[in-house]
Amino acid sequence: MSREEILSKVKEAFVSVLAHENFKLTDETTADDVDGWESITHMMIITEIEKSFNIKFKLMDLMNMNNIGDLLNTIELELQQ
Repeated sequence: MSREEILSKVKEAFVSVLAHENFKLTDETTADDVDGWESITHMMIITEIEKSFNIKFKLMDLMNMNNIGDLLNTIELELQQ
């Protein structure tokens, strides 16, 4: 799966949880850049992404994610296993 395809599925998870598309996801995007991306919705987004890709993030991976680029890198690694 290409990085663009992963990003597309990640955006679908964000739209599903946040119920709006008023944002652009880039490698540098953080929660501060997206309306409604707060602690509770963050966990909902992560859960939606795990379901979408049929993966399970490790706690340490979640703690080390600082932006969308980190999230995409982690998904790519999980998909390779």
